[in-house]
Amino acid sequence: MEIIKISTKKAAELIEITTAVQSAVDKTAVKNGLAFVFSPHTTAGITINEHADPSVGRDIRKALDKIVPLSDGYEHAEGNSAAHIKASMAGPSQVIMVVNGTLRLGTWQGVFFCEFDGPRNREVWVKVTEG
Repeated sequence: MEIIKISTKKAAELIEITTAVQSAVDKTAVKNGLAFVFSPHTTAGITINEHADPSVGRDIRKALDKIVPLSDGYEHAEGNSAAHIKASMAGPSQVIMVVNGTLRLGTWQGVFFCEFDGPRNREVWVKVTEG
């Protein structure tokens, strides 16, 4: 298992980690299999989306803020319920095919760490399996 360390800078941001995930694949002997990408945090997630235009990430954050406002009478005492809800919407993980030693993503796709309760020091766990 490879651990990717991330230091987020903002309360909410999408950070592309495609190169780091590919690096984790490169450190294995796996040519064809699966890469499991997992966030062990309850206020962050992992998604796959367009990486060519950074406005897509900003639009995703803007839309999530409309759907899940920062303050909406939540009961959770820490005051970060919106971050927990957004992390549940993004999901904690993605599984990506590995073909010929390379992540099998679409032309415009990238892997993103989704921070919803930053800034923080975070980890992403990557496990690559044969098969």
